[in-house]
Amino acid sequence: MVAIKRKGLLWHLFRAPVHLYRWHLGWLFGNRCLLLTHMGRRTGLPRQTVLEVVEYRKDGPEVVVVNGFGPASDWLLNIESVGGEEVIVGSQRFRAEHRFLGKEEAARAIRGYEQRNRFIAPIVRAGLSWLLGWQYRGGESDRQRLVEQLRLIAFRPRASQVQAEFAARRGG
Repeated sequence: MVAIKRKGLLWHLFRAPVHLYRWHLGWLFGNRCLLLTHMGRRTGLPRQTVLEVVEYRKDGPEVVVVNGFGPASDWLLNIESVGGEEVIVGSQRFRAEHRFLGKEEAARAIRGYEQRNRFIAPIVRAGLSWLLGWQYRGGESDRQRLVEQLRLIAFRPRASQVQAEFAARRGG
């Protein structure tokens, strides 16, 4: 698993999209990326990270991302211990709840991502190989191994927010 040195060149490169969201230019990413705002588990301060969307499901909406840097990722540890995250994807902003996908659902999401991005498949496989630390070729056994190593997480609006929006549309 790859480790990114905090405040190193790669860290700054991966953090750059956060600034586009802060400058209200996140819409440029459409549904391909999301901005996740979460609370630090130790500091209690708001933190932000941009994540690539593996699958955007209009119902809900529900947005699936992969935890590319493993179980020790700060954002993952924060949402597991604190919760209360907020998501901006495209022009939508919502207080979110999250769930971890099971292995079969996660493998289907990865397969769909690969099919939708087949023209850049060599780049996707190279990136995944770099993250995973082994040669990812895109076969079914590789997908199964990937979802055991990297968790997929789905974000959707909190149930209370959906109910409030529904009541507002009904006029009550």
